[in-house]
Amino acid sequence: MPDESKIFNFLAMSALIFLFIFFISLIASIFIYVTPSELVSSFFSEEIAFSIKLSMATATIATLACAIVSIPAAYALSRFNFPGKKAIDVVLYLPIGMPPVALGAALLMFFGTPVGKTVELLTTRFVFEVPGIILAQFTIIGGLATKILKSTFDGIDPEYEFVARTLGCNSFQAFYKIALPLSKNGVITALTITWVRALGEFGATIMLAGATRMKTETLPVAIFLSLQTADVVKMSAVILIMVGACLLALLIIQKLGRGWPEI
Repeated sequence: MPDESKIFNFLAMSALIFLFIFFISLIASIFIYVTPSELVSSFFSEEIAFSIKLSMATATIATLACAIVSIPAAYALSRFNFPGKKAIDVVLYLPIGMPPVALGAALLMFFGTPVGKTVELLTTRFVFEVPGIILAQFTIIGGLATKILKSTFDGIDPEYEFVARTLGCNSFQAFYKIALPLSKNGVITALTITWVRALGEFGATIMLAGATRMKTETLPVAIFLSLQTADVVKMSAVILIMVGACLLALLIIQKLGRGWPEI
């Protein structure tokens, strides 16, 4: 093997090992400030239990709502040609690229308009309330889920659906019986990623729903509030909980054998 190749391989592996050690060091640094016994006692505190339940519930509801909208939306982007398709495709990237705090501020301003006030009047209150958490999470993950799901549908040969329609299926039946089962692993992967993203959503949530203890205190908000009061033990416990959730999501994705989908 030429010396240049050996040098390149060494540099590439060094960069990989550096990143691995860097992220492991971040997690390991938690145990410098707190003891395992302190972490265990903090895990069972009432406030952290509330944050876990609230985050799990809101992230799950937001992900289910996202699935209802994003799956057909992604299918339309993948299969249909229509005026404005490129513009819609670009707009869906906005929640991915924009700072979440900016989207949260936009949501807050929306509910200050006559239209927003009417929406709250006809449905429920969102500003500084739990439904606001779900809406903020949905706003952040909606575009992400649609883009991931689009790449999933793009990877399925449309000929399968065409054959199904020639055999008597209508468009809905071809989607439900052919496209959706073939995309099952991709859909699970996409929803797992978006669920974890919703679980870790902070910027839009704090702008729209606020940061009230034992009311709108999701796990990321709990980290923020703990930092304000210098409660290192509780902050460390919440960080480890979120690391565990992310690792679980990664294991699910690897189990499906797909790895990270294209966005």
